[in-house]
Amino acid sequence: MRYIHRWIFVALCVLSVGLLEWPAGTRAQTLGGIIVVPPIVVPPIPVPVPVTTVLGDAGRLAPGSLDSLYSELDSISTSLVSAEVPSARVIGYADQIASDSYLSSLNLTIAGIAIAAASAEAAARGPLDGSPGNATSYISGLSINGVEVLIDGTVNQTVAIPGGQVVINEQQVLSDGTLVVNALHATVSGVADAVVASATAGPSGGNASAVQATTY
Repeated sequence: MRYIHRWIFVALCVLSVGLLEWPAGTRAQTLGGIIVVPPIVVPPIPVPVPVTTVLGDAGRLAPGSLDSLYSELDSISTSLVSAEVPSARVIGYADQIASDSYLSSLNLTIAGIAIAAASAEAAARGPLDGSPGNATSYISGLSINGVEVLIDGTVNQTVAIPGGQVVINEQQVLSDGTLVVNALHATVSGVADAVVASATAGPSGGNASAVQATTY
């Protein structure tokens, strides 16, 4: 009997030593019998930074300025747009601002959609006291993906395109009475936002540009 007790004692000692020598890393991964799994770190998804390109821009004229700003180029050509004789002009008077923009031979491509026009122009005349002004635009020979678009002459005429829209003769009156008119405004959600022949005039100041395009 004493011999059996001695072997039981030896076995318990060996078991105790084995438990003491169990890898420390394994013990660190358990808590109350529950395995603790290290968190998975997921790298953040990069957010696209919008890039805005302005072509044929006259610059901004402050209200009350009697100055004039003018810009004209022989042509413009980028991966997004090409056009001939893009021009923009802003003139300040004592009581109002007049602005206009123009271009011809327009070829604009956004999200694989081809927009072309023989010419596009916009003009705005805005009093500085906030009273009603005058805004007009004109586009000739407009086509989308080779299909001619019939222009009905209404304000904010909208044509649907895949993923977005094209607004013709887009006009907006800001809260202070400033007029904004765009001959053509094409947008594809999350891809591009392009304005062709834009004019702004009124209490907020004046500005005109042939093309302003933002890509994402």
